Amino acid sequence: MIDPKLIVLAIYFSILLGIGFFASKRITNISDYYVGGKKLGYWIAALSARSTGESGWLLIGVTGMGALIGVSAFWIVVGEVLGVFISWQFMAKKFKRLTDEYNSITIPDFLVSHFRSSTNTIRIIAAAALSLFVVIYVSAQIDITGKTFESFLGFNYYTGIILGFGIVVLYIFSGGFLAVAWSDFFQGALMFVGLLMLPIVAYFSLSSDASLISGLYALDPALINIWGPGGFSLLNLATVAGLVSIGIGFMGSPQVYVRFMAIESENEIEKGKWVAIIYTLLTDTGAVMIGILGRYMLTKTGQDPEAVLGVAGENVLAILLNQVMPIAIIGVYIAAVLSAIMSTVDSLLVVASSAVSRDFYQQIIRPDIDETFLMGLSKKVTLILAFLALGVALLVSVLLPDRTVFWFIIFGWSGIAATFCPVIILSLSWDGYTEKGAIVSMVTGFLCVPLFKFIIPAIDGIGIYFDKLDVMLPSVLLAIIAGVVTSKTIE
Repeated sequence: MIDPKLIVLAIYFSILLGIGFFASKRITNISDYYVGGKKLGYWIAALSARSTGESGWLLIGVTGMGALIGVSAFWIVVGEVLGVFISWQFMAKKFKRLTDEYNSITIPDFLVSHFRSSTNTIRIIAAAALSLFVVIYVSAQIDITGKTFESFLGFNYYTGIILGFGIVVLYIFSGGFLAVAWSDFFQGALMFVGLLMLPIVAYFSLSSDASLISGLYALDPALINIWGPGGFSLLNLATVAGLVSIGIGFMGSPQVYVRFMAIESENEIEKGKWVAIIYTLLTDTGAVMIGILGRYMLTKTGQDPEAVLGVAGENVLAILLNQVMPIAIIGVYIAAVLSAIMSTVDSLLVVASSAVSRDFYQQIIRPDIDETFLMGLSKKVTLILAFLALGVALLVSVLLPDRTVFWFIIFGWSGIAATFCPVIILSLSWDGYTEKGAIVSMVTGFLCVPLFKFIIPAIDGIGIYFDKLDVMLPSVLLAIIAGVVTSKTIE
């Protein structure tokens, strides 16, 4: 008898491939391929932006963090909701207005037009940074695909990687941005339902005399302390700042902001804002609660949670599902995890391929290139970047067998955010920002990510604090400061 989970997955993959096929029929020019002709409604734009911004990190990484650190994982929710609110409330409308005025269809397009650039420097830096960090970020998502098939279905890790990779490349290859946006809407809705349903079912499956709070306290008092082990301290404050600062990535990352280019009007942004904020609040809260409930239900006092729930608690979702859900429903959750992964991979690959093919090849090397040829080139570049990411994922799986999904993805996410968010924030908020300032901001943010990830944490005394803080906040702050100083001092 065929496993019901496999039937559900077959239906899910068929829907994705169908979306890619029908989207391909709507592609008539390069604007359609890269930004859907700038005609997205607010529901599709909002859910597409949120599912792209979250990735498999939400269902595997954040649930694992909830299992390991308990209620202090809610700082992630605070940071993400703040980041989404600031982005949609204060930045999205002006960005949409300016990109329409400049007729931009990529982020480097916007930067060149905004600064009236007479050289290709900023375009080259933007395209290079996008390509590099997208490959890293996509490789992390491919890694989660393998872990998902392994944890949920017992597949070989590498078989899972190839299956998931093949599906996502097929529907992007056919339908471009429209396929991405429509599939993200479908996948975002699936994630929403899954993340809300499981903690409710799990909670009501607890015995009537069980107390979640007292049970967590018995497992480890730190699980119910919002500041983490030992309560408020400078080290825990650094950890909290690092978790909250994850939300900065929603304030300018290209894979998110291309949705603001693609949305039909500023009125749609106002309506989409509330969809995005409520979606983020509920899904992130659901992910943390899944981890907390899983820790309570699946481990015992004095037991090492990683021994039961996997490295960084990353198997908590799969194990909890098997505990409280019927087998066919588990198939839906596997689809939800894959949705989170693929909705990010597809967006990133389209953004990166546009940077290479349009912003580098067309704008710098072949300005007279035919649009039909350019779309064909974009598909080839998408395929090349996808295989590069696959290669990185396979290499990392061999070299770093003890890696965690949460921090592997945060590294790629931070690289993109630290390079682009300071530039987008300052471009939209300060008229004195110059092209030289923007270039310095991008280079500073780009270089700070490996600096704060690998070098600063190794310094005795202060290193431990930067290790807990992680790379996002210091990298973005230094990039903003460098851009402001450069803009004020260099003509």
